[in-house]
Amino acid sequence: MSVNLLATFIKPMHREGVKFVAIFAAVTLVLFAIADVLGWIGVGLTVWCYYFFRDPERVTPDRPDLIISPADGIVSLIEPAVPPAELGMPDVPLTRVSVFMSVFNCHINRAPVAGKVQAVAYRPGKFFNASLDKASADNERNSLCIRMDDGRDLAVVQIAGLVARRIVCFVKSGDGLETGERFGLIRFGSRLDVYLPEGVDPMVRIGQTMVAGETVLAELKPPVAETTPV
Repeated sequence: MSVNLLATFIKPMHREGVKFVAIFAAVTLVLFAIADVLGWIGVGLTVWCYYFFRDPERVTPDRPDLIISPADGIVSLIEPAVPPAELGMPDVPLTRVSVFMSVFNCHINRAPVAGKVQAVAYRPGKFFNASLDKASADNERNSLCIRMDDGRDLAVVQIAGLVARRIVCFVKSGDGLETGERFGLIRFGSRLDVYLPEGVDPMVRIGQTMVAGETVLAELKPPVAETTPV
């Protein structure tokens, strides 16, 4: 088997997954000691765990006027909604695009735009199915506000799901992010919400497959200049 063919199937694993794969592998050894059939089930689960934490490289479009998908998965909702109150953003509805990640998707989250992290806010909550509309309001979540170079803010929210019980965020307030840069992950099934800046329309549709760091979610229009009454 050629090196290129191996690279197609074997992807790098994120460091957050090392301990989980080690636990699965240790349990697999115990299962083999009990019965071969149980051991092979353990092998399958260990391979799945490795696959879940895969961290492939992505080719991010080199255009500062694009908003890129922060997650692998399927667009499950597109609707107007007010960003999480804990971010301190204006209480104005913005277009929210939700990307649902199943347990088979890569769960590394990537910055949809370049900018400076203005706020990071974690809020505990419930663990409803992440594909449901109420998951945005009721589930455990971690929210980021990213200020772009033009001064506009974009919110991206990590939402825990029915299986996902652990949100991981690698950045803090004041950090800079490049488009497509890794900023977190959610373990075992979840959802990402992106609140587009005012006046920006999504270029995706419900049911569309998204690739984190690559799929264009929206195109930024120049900010509307405020006019001063004469």
